[in-house]
Amino acid sequence: HKGKAPISRVGKTGGNADSARMPREIITLQVGQCGNQIGLEFWKQLCVEHGISQNGTLEDWATGGGDRKDVFFYQADDEQYIPRALLIDLEPRVLNHVKASLPRLYNQENIYQHPEGGGAGNNWACGYSIGSTVQEEILEMIDREADGSESLEGFLMCHSIAGGTGSGMGSFLLERLNDHFPKKLIQTYSVFPNQQDGGDVVVQPYNSMLTLKRLTLNADAVVVLDNTALNRIATERLHVETPTVEQINQLVSTVMSASTNTLRFPGYMNNDLIGLISSLIPTPRLHFLMTGYTPLVFDSADASAFSVRKTSVMDVMRRLLQTKNIMVSCSTRKDRGCYISILDIIQGEVDPTQVHKSLQRIRERQLCSFIPWGPASIQVALSRRSPYVKSPHRVSGLMLANHTSIRDLFARIAQQFDKLRKKEAFLDNYRKVEMFADDLTEFDESRETLQELIEEYRASESPDYINWGMDDAEAPRERMPGEFAERESGH
Repeated sequence: HKGKAPISRVGKTGGNADSARMPREIITLQVGQCGNQIGLEFWKQLCVEHGISQNGTLEDWATGGGDRKDVFFYQADDEQYIPRALLIDLEPRVLNHVKASLPRLYNQENIYQHPEGGGAGNNWACGYSIGSTVQEEILEMIDREADGSESLEGFLMCHSIAGGTGSGMGSFLLERLNDHFPKKLIQTYSVFPNQQDGGDVVVQPYNSMLTLKRLTLNADAVVVLDNTALNRIATERLHVETPTVEQINQLVSTVMSASTNTLRFPGYMNNDLIGLISSLIPTPRLHFLMTGYTPLVFDSADASAFSVRKTSVMDVMRRLLQTKNIMVSCSTRKDRGCYISILDIIQGEVDPTQVHKSLQRIRERQLCSFIPWGPASIQVALSRRSPYVKSPHRVSGLMLANHTSIRDLFARIAQQFDKLRKKEAFLDNYRKVEMFADDLTEFDESRETLQELIEEYRASESPDYINWGMDDAEAPRERMPGEFAERESGH
């Protein structure tokens, strides 16, 4: 990262024959109530975009779309498309709803429901310890999916960090995936709890803290989906007074499908997970990403009244930088930190010269500030839309951004955790579980890991960050994006 980098890298998706031939499969794990709810919306969206009916058959009109279905689906002997997905929960309610919604889509062997069906009772420790007792069965399911892939690239995990199963069992699975598949990438879509009114679960600061340790140590990239911000966007931007869970999950599914668009409709750049991750994450720990999406609409008749009237590349790229469109409740204003990296995935009919003009204007107006030790540039991937979906907008865009102000979100969780921990409130249910029976060092270690993460994000704003945390004897060394490449082969 020496010297000034070029203003941008614009990748135009097109007919890259090699990428179209070589599938880089991704296995999705949906863990817990929230994970399975957002997973359901994600797969509905993917089916629509790939011309696959909800029972897994290819629609007659869906041929020659130039898409790669095999990244997320495989074909059964009867040619039915089946998601490379595992649905995992400790209680039956949401899984029953998912099975009723898409009864013929999923592989029934990939649905794991705990036989006792009691759930984890919003207790991270309970979810984690049940994970260790049933790991053999779940790892066997994961192995079977991995063996059915030609060239598995990695895993996506959908979960929430506040409850019991998505947080506790999700944490356990992150550790096992890391041990079991050390060379595979792990990206999560992690839903952070609503922090207004203290949230739904009184112990969510404990659960969140314990999960954040695993997200920091065991994931390659974490897409942070903040319920506080999602509710604000639904209310203020989409004018929905009391957004339903389904509507919030629709926002999440929009982000998930757009962020995987370049993998499914491949081109010359960002057509695999490694390309996406390495362009956004220059050093291993700083891998928590914010997203923005514009224009947003809900699938309802009245939504069109509030949607953006005209979309141009400049308009979309400018809107993506506005804090009000970002799905994390942290300010991206210049006085609140700076960008480490930005990748805009622009969909629609776009002329690359418009992108260059827009980037020039963003730079002239100084609409975003970058860290002093890296390239001060917005990367842009121009991505094809699904030919099977009619969009109301000419241009739409997703921003994936690594911004130092994400530490504010972590600091709020730390503050809430400290308040509970100081009072030793609600610890009895954790002490009942073996790993907490003797002492609570796991809490303290998790708190320490998060504090180090907060401090590293703060340090990354300084020009000498490259030397941060090193002894004088150690030579400064960056983790360069290319280093991810060693994880690409084998499992």
